[in-house]
Parts: sequence; C-alpha cells; structure tokens
Amino acid sequence: MGLARLAALHGVATTYAPSAGVTVPVPEATVVAVLAALGVDASTPSALRDALDRAESAAADRLLPPTVVLWRGGGKVPSALSELPAGTVVRVEPEDGTEPPRRVEPEGGTEPPRRAGPEGGTEPPRRAEPPLDAPARDWDELPLGVHRLLAEAPDGRAARSTLIVAPAGAPRPAGRSHGFLVQLYSLLSARSWGMGDLGDLAELATWSGRSLGAGFVQVNPLHAAVPGAPTDPSPYRPSSRRFPDPVHLRIEDIPEYAHAGAPDRQRLDELREKGAELRASVLDKGALVDRDAVWALKREALEIVHGVPLGPGRRAAYCDFLAEQGRALEDHATWCALAEVHGSAWRDWPAGLRDPRSPETARARYELMDRVDFHSRLAWLTDRQLAAAGRAAREAGMGVGIVHDLAVGVHPDGADAWAQREAFAAGMSVGAPPDAFNARGQDWGLPPWRPDVLAACGYAPYRGLLRGLLRHAGALRIDHVMGLFRLWWVPEGSPPTDGTYVRYDAEAMLAVLVLEAHRAGAVVIGEDLGTVEPGVREALTRRGVLGTSVLWFERDWSGTGRPLPPERWREGCVATATTHDLPSTAARLTGEHVALRHRLGLLTRPLDQERTEDAADVAEWLGLLGGLGLLPEGTGDEEGQIRAAYRFLLLTPARMVGVWLPDAVGDRRPQNLPGTWDQYPNWRLPLADAEGRPVTLEGLAASPRLHALMEVFRSRTAPPGARP
Repeated sequence: MGLARLAALHGVATTYAPSAGVTVPVPEATVVAVLAALGVDASTPSALRDALDRAESAAADRLLPPTVVLWRGGGKVPSALSELPAGTVVRVEPEDGTEPPRRVEPEGGTEPPRRAGPEGGTEPPRRAEPPLDAPARDWDELPLGVHRLLAEAPDGRAARSTLIVAPAGAPRPAGRSHGFLVQLYSLLSARSWGMGDLGDLAELATWSGRSLGAGFVQVNPLHAAVPGAPTDPSPYRPSSRRFPDPVHLRIEDIPEYAHAGAPDRQRLDELREKGAELRASVLDKGALVDRDAVWALKREALEIVHGVPLGPGRRAAYCDFLAEQGRALEDHATWCALAEVHGSAWRDWPAGLRDPRSPETARARYELMDRVDFHSRLAWLTDRQLAAAGRAAREAGMGVGIVHDLAVGVHPDGADAWAQREAFAAGMSVGAPPDAFNARGQDWGLPPWRPDVLAACGYAPYRGLLRGLLRHAGALRIDHVMGLFRLWWVPEGSPPTDGTYVRYDAEAMLAVLVLEAHRAGAVVIGEDLGTVEPGVREALTRRGVLGTSVLWFERDWSGTGRPLPPERWREGCVATATTHDLPSTAARLTGEHVALRHRLGLLTRPLDQERTEDAADVAEWLGLLGGLGLLPEGTGDEEGQIRAAYRFLLLTPARMVGVWLPDAVGDRRPQNLPGTWDQYPNWRLPLADAEGRPVTLEGLAASPRLHALMEVFRSRTAPPGARP
C-alpha cells in the first residue's frame, strides 16, 4: 500500500486498463524504476517510508501547486487559489515584465483587490480605480500570458508559482476546408535534389490553393534529424523538435547562392548537377529517397554559401533571429558543432561536454565559434524558407495554410536531450501498452519529459518548443496528443509490457498549447487515434483542439460495431481516409496491404483468415457508400470507390477533410509500416502511381486521376441520389 500511495502522489500508475472491465497490475520493479527516474528512492522499505513521509508532508504543507491555470472568461478564481487560507495575500507579476505587478485577493478575501505599483517600488500600491466589487473580475482582467504568482499565508507560509492565463480555447478554422496530407521528402519536383524540399512545399501550397481551392497542406515533422551514417529516416525520432532540418532547404532560393564567386560558382553548379542525378535515380531508376546523399550535397553547398558575406539588411535580420532565439539556438548549434567532432551520441562525449552549462562546454563553444555560427545560420535560412512557404499558402487563399507536425518525442542522442537533459527522465522510454493491435506493446525509444521538472519551471521548454513551431504554421498537429495527459514509460532494458502510465498536468499542458496557438492565430489538431482514456477527447474539444477521424476506424464501437454513418461523426476533427502509418485507400480496397504484411511475415493469423476479415470490412464500408448513393460509377471501379470514400467524408460535419496525397494517384504502398525496420523502406518512398512509377509535383498538376478526385471537392456536392 505504501508504494501505491507514493506512486499516486507522483502520478505513477500501479495498474492500467487495456480494455473495459480488464485491470492489469504494473510490476513493482517498474513502479520503483519510474519513481527513481523522478528522483524518488523507493528501492528499500526504509527508503520507501522516508520518501512517503516527505511526499505526504510536502503535499500537506503546500500552499500552491507549481503551476496554476486561469482560463480567460471562466468567471471564477482558479480552484488552487480559492482553497487558500483566509487572509492569504496573492501577488501576480507578469513574467516578461510588460505589466506592473498587481495584488489580487483569493475568493472570499476580506480586503478589496488592490493593484500594486511597478516593480522596484517607484510608486506605492494604490487601490484600483474604480474599485472592483468582485474578486473574480480582477482575475479576469489579468492579461493573457505567463505570470509569476506569489502567495503569503497568515501562518507564515509562502509560495511561488507560475500562473498561466489562457484563452478559453484555441482558434477554430474560419470555415470548412479540404487539403492535402503529404510526406514532404516523398514529393520531388523538377528542381529538388533527390527529395522534396521547402520550395516544393511552397509550390504545392500555391498550386493546390489557387487551382484546387485547398485550404491547407499538412506535412510530416520537419524537425532536425540526428546526423549519422545512415541517418534515422523517421521524422518522428528527431534530434530537435525546436529547430527545423536544413536538409529541407531549396539551395538555389538562398539569396547568397546567386552571389558566389567564380570558383565557388562552378562547384555549386556541379553540386546542383549531382542533385539532378539523385533526382533522376529516384524518378527514373526506381531508387529510394536517400536523405544522406541529399544532405552530403546540400551541406557542401551550404558551406560554400556560408562564405558569401551577408548584406547589411540580411545581417541585421540574422542578428535579430539570433537574439530572438537566444540560448535555445546557441545550445542547438553548439550540439551540432560538438557532434561534428565527437559524434552524435552525446552520452559518449568527454564527461565535461555532456553538460551544456559546464566550463568545458563553454570553452568548446568558443573554440568552435565558426561552426556554431554555421549551424545557427542554417537554422535561420530554414526558418526563412518556412516563412516563405507559409506566406505562399496565405497568398494562395488558404484559410488554414501549412499544417506542421509535432513529434511525440526526441531521440535520446539528440540536441534537445543534451540541452534539456534535466527535463528528461533518465533510463526511460516512451511507448504504448499492449492492446488489440499489438499484444507486445511498443517501445518508441524516446525519452519522456519529467512532469515534475516541467511544472517547476513553468513549462518553459514546452512553451519554447510550441512558439518555435508555430512561427510559420497555420495549424499544428500534435502527434499522440494523449501524451498531454499521460504517457506510457518503459524502463530501459524492460519489454514494453512492463511499462506504466505516468500522468502529466493536462490542464497546464493544454493551457500552454492554447495560449501559444492563440498568439500565433493557429488551429490545433490532435492525433487521438488508438487507446484514449475516458474524458480526454471531451477535454480537447472543450479547449478547441480538433481530433483526427480515419474512415476505417469510425464505427459504432459502443453498439452495433457497424460503420458510423456520416451524420454521427464529430464536427471538431480532421477527417481522412488514411494516414502515413496505414495502407493507402487503394491498398485497402484491393487487399494489397494484407499481401504485403504476409510477404514480410507480419501476420499473426493465417493468411486466409486475414483476407476474409479484411474483405468483409471493405465490403461493409462499400455497402454503406453504395447505400448513400455515393457510388455512381459502380462498385467495381477502384478510382470510383476512392472518390466515393472522399464524398462520404464531405457528408460528415468535419471542419477539415484531409486528402492523403498518394490516394490522389493510386499509390499502393504505405510510407511507414509499423512493426518493421529494415524489412521495409519506411520513410524513403517517393510518391508513385498505381503501377509504382514515381510521380513528380509537375506530374501531379497534370494528373487526370488527381483532378477527377479533386472534382469531388470543387463541386462541393455529392452525386445524384446521395443522401446524408
């Protein structure tokens, strides 16, 4: 009981429920290991007793939690403040110093609220004019943002906390829209160097917005990758989520590229030709996207471009970027420079360099100043092209624009794990518990953030991350959005089945997310597929976070189990037929995804059984589509069936409808096949047609199949005979 009580005080689960009516105990060793990662020793009976005494004493004596949330317009004082002892004095100071501090009263206080003078005592506190007749009104007048909260109780206890004042919800899409979902690396054009780049993204947004009426383009995470040979191709295991990867740069669009001198110009031309050869090898010879080869060429080109002096205006803009990004960028660029010397696995570096704040690291940063500047410059150049893509989307009339993607975590060897190592739980990895789709659970190899450290620092790393990603985003997709509430932690060396859930302060995580989205004017989309605990979707909806609804998963799970009719879908979602982790719609309709998994030895049941169940599933959906009058072309035409699936999505009330770009050209292959590593070319396939021939961006614009599908959206009407 003592261990369970201690675990509960620290948000660590001792049981979990994989399905309704089933409760699974967590191994005691797992609970002890997770507590240790949170800085709590429960390894022996005496250590457990001491830790429990300290935790219960701290809970009893605590005046304020580390972070307090105030939702704007709530009309009431946060519960953490309403429970303060009578007579407690509360003072609020904006963290950024833009407003004078103010003194406010908890609900039921005996004094009227008073506004304090500016920090520094240059003006004595004075009563608010006019007097406030209700304490809640004073709280509602606090500006949106992050504030310091100080409380002094009559018994002498004092507390310092972070107050997050957030709007009631994130911005909502202005109207209903449709757009493409694309893995950027897979979309090559006549100008890209072997993989899709930010120039291609801007071109796709301009074309689809102006010619197809698209309201958004959603891309995979563009986070900085961990360098290596080979580099991990997954965009969901980045080195840094805060800064983008310069491999996505369009080299020719960098202004300094045009001003290189004669010898350098010749080499740049040679590199551009080599980039064309890489492109041809993918498009004409069936090669995979080779990120490492692309980066080798671009890196050499960027080294040359870095030697071209910046003009006065460009220099001023670069200096502003450095000042704005501050220590976060300095740390990122320092890690990149150190990785060039010592390799990317920072835990194997000399001891002094493993600490970003050590004298050894400061000395190395000075000695590698040129390389730190190089990597800082790359971050700036990439930021500028991200801004250009966002601007192109807006100028094309897109109501939402570019939808960027936030991965659930970072690589343990990467820049973020080094720069913020105190915020990550050592010896732990994020994953998923066993479920109906994966009996062995999952270990994603990503270190989780420590909820206690996040709360203690006012969620500063999280706030900085969101602000960086939202700089040029019309919307932000949060991968595995359930992680704002809890994450499955797996101790190092243990199987995923021996993990447990660790809870986060979802109220604070959501408040920060909504606040930063509000500041950026960006929509928020949560990937809420899979195991979702009760109440999570409701909480997300309450705060304006859209969900994700995929055709094949939308069934009446609490009743008949049959496909959910369109009118019963939720409005607050992005509705799509498939995702990057699932079969394309063509593969689903033809059963080719079952054949692929059979070839790779991934099936857990006999092939005939899998095929029979899959065919029944498809037939059930086609029956619904036909019954709604969405199949005027006939039930046997694959292209017609795909169009019918998207017509169905338009019959739902979903605010956004996403078209998986491979669906537009009949691509059969998944971009990622969960459960595989080297058995399948995950994250390396170019966009292709039904026969597997790569399709360029220019080919997309001329594709009759794509235009036939997009006619479904241009007409905005269902075919004759369709009914909602």
